[in-house]
Amino acid sequence: MEFTLAQIAHILNGELKGNGQVKVNRVGKIEEGGEGAITFLSNPKYEPFIYKTTASAVIVSKGFKPKGEISAGLILVDDPYLSFTALLEEYHKLVSFQKSGVEQPCFFADTATEGKNTYRGAFSYVGKNVRLGDNVKIYPNTYIGDDVTIGNNTIIYAGVKIYSRTKIGNYCTIHSGAVIGSDGFGFAPQADGSYKTIPQVGNVVLEDHVSIGANTTIDCATFDSTIIREGVKLDNLVQIGHNVEIGKHTVIASQTGISGSSKVGEYSMIGGQVGLAGHIQLGARTKIAAQSGINKSIKEEGKILFGSPAFDHLQYMKSAMLFKRLPELNQKIRELEEKIINLTSLKTDDEH
Repeated sequence: MEFTLAQIAHILNGELKGNGQVKVNRVGKIEEGGEGAITFLSNPKYEPFIYKTTASAVIVSKGFKPKGEISAGLILVDDPYLSFTALLEEYHKLVSFQKSGVEQPCFFADTATEGKNTYRGAFSYVGKNVRLGDNVKIYPNTYIGDDVTIGNNTIIYAGVKIYSRTKIGNYCTIHSGAVIGSDGFGFAPQADGSYKTIPQVGNVVLEDHVSIGANTTIDCATFDSTIIREGVKLDNLVQIGHNVEIGKHTVIASQTGISGSSKVGEYSMIGGQVGLAGHIQLGARTKIAAQSGINKSIKEEGKILFGSPAFDHLQYMKSAMLFKRLPELNQKIRELEEKIINLTSLKTDDEH
């Protein structure tokens, strides 16, 4: 798939310096490039590469002032990083949404409906009363249970399992191996020490522009809904428990687990391998460092949390400095103890 530099400059609303008829067919790193590649320069430390790159085009800032000869065509924009991201988005749409039609064998229930220009891959299963919007793409070996609703322009990659009554919005992406709507972890202890399963009769709701990583699982609610709000991005291997609510435009990195009935505020950022206890609330714009453990509600907005159990990052950094000095401090304490013992001994001798 090829584009001219003139076409790309138009897409990015940028200013072109160079031959607009030059064609590019892939993206690449500025230090590697190659004929037919387009790249970008955002970080100043990579500037030396722009003078020797063999890429056909580089996206740069409008304020960029070259210090030497550049063989590549330049596309001048306000923000190179954001523009390059936008270019990748356009390329992704062209690649991901070009599929259409139905591959066989697959199953589509008589009571299910679908919009325009959908794609259903081989061995996909679509259950009773499912409603698929326009431009929905369902890749092979995907299971969609009864009464599921999927909005327009949503992509569901191979091997995804979507349980009954799940509601998925527009422009969502669900990557391979994800499981949406499996039973929440609900068991009632019995007098004899055994556990009885608590039926999980709720569902999962994904609002618009949600991205779910590979092998991530989102449990259905015990009742009502587990809710993933608009614009949330979940990495691979994230576990979301029953009745959890993730606020809009929150991002969560890999191997994080959020226990049942917890609520994460909007615009929050959660690092990898973070654990949240159940039934707690986090305020908006909370930031949590990797491998932290949260065991209580922190409703104040904008907090930055470190550690396990986690606490304010400034206090954590002070504590970390002391922790590194513990051997030195311990030695000083021992020396002071010896001095005190010696002084006490001298005082006792004087009294005699």
